[in-house]
Amino acid sequence: MKILFIRFSSIGDIVLTTPVIRCVKQQVKDAEVHFLLKKSYASVLKNNPYIDKRFYFEDNISDIIESLRDENYDLVIDLQKNFRSLRIKQLLGVKSFSFGKLNFQKWLLVNFKINILPEIHIVDRYMKSVESLGVTNDGQGLDYFITPADEEAIHRLPETHRNNYIAWVIGARHFTKRLPLEKMISIAKKINSPIVLLGDKSDFAIGELLVKEIGKNIFNACGIFSLNESAALVKKSLRVISNDTGLMHVAAAFKKDIVSVWGNTIPGFGMYPYYGEKNVAAKNPESILLEVSNLSCRPCSKIGFEKCPRGHFKCMLEIQEDCFKGL
Repeated sequence: MKILFIRFSSIGDIVLTTPVIRCVKQQVKDAEVHFLLKKSYASVLKNNPYIDKRFYFEDNISDIIESLRDENYDLVIDLQKNFRSLRIKQLLGVKSFSFGKLNFQKWLLVNFKINILPEIHIVDRYMKSVESLGVTNDGQGLDYFITPADEEAIHRLPETHRNNYIAWVIGARHFTKRLPLEKMISIAKKINSPIVLLGDKSDFAIGELLVKEIGKNIFNACGIFSLNESAALVKKSLRVISNDTGLMHVAAAFKKDIVSVWGNTIPGFGMYPYYGEKNVAAKNPESILLEVSNLSCRPCSKIGFEKCPRGHFKCMLEIQEDCFKGL
């Protein structure tokens, strides 16, 4: 059976599809698994051994349709479920499955604070899309594959930061998902272990301000390493602090202890760190979810904003800091 998975973006969303990819590949007899995603996220699945072929596009899906048609797929598994993925399925004209996106339920919660969301992680919703194939969740959690060359990145850290360091993911696509600088400074002062800051080039300037305030205990690696090198640094870390962003899910794939910080979004949307069954890990990871749960304005968005709509940003500024003491 030749199967095409569709998930265009982004880092975390693609990582969250990996249990379904693995289970389909291992449980469907003679399955040939292909994956369609945006070219800018190619490195996320570059080394995944459960994918036989990858297709990339940049902006226009028409650039890739003929190549997809030539594959003569038996099935499309749509884990994106938007207008563009619907158009691809129409043009391919083959059987397809998709997942329950819960957009209406999220809209009710964001706009009217009416919570009818089911208590189910998005990975388990993804898994429901392939139940009719006889595929079940193997409980192994998320996958993220890197190479020995990626793991050499640790030798580019200062010697003081190569062992027992905390990887702190300071970036996120939207401002309201990022801890503000003053809050990061307050938290950093409570941490005893060496800290390696991770993010992209846009996070470098904030990282430098944090280094200036705290000193040599922090190394700013934002924008210096590739995504997979950053994943390697996450893998080798003692534990991970992260906003609700892609590297948080990479950390879960490596079964790291995670302190995740939630601003305008909430774990209840079903995208908190996913480990599968804890007994598959060499040790049971501890995931701490930090959020200000008594705010009437939260969640204010299922994605995020470039500034707090209310102007006070209490969802981040009032995050409790006790769990950081002595890390």
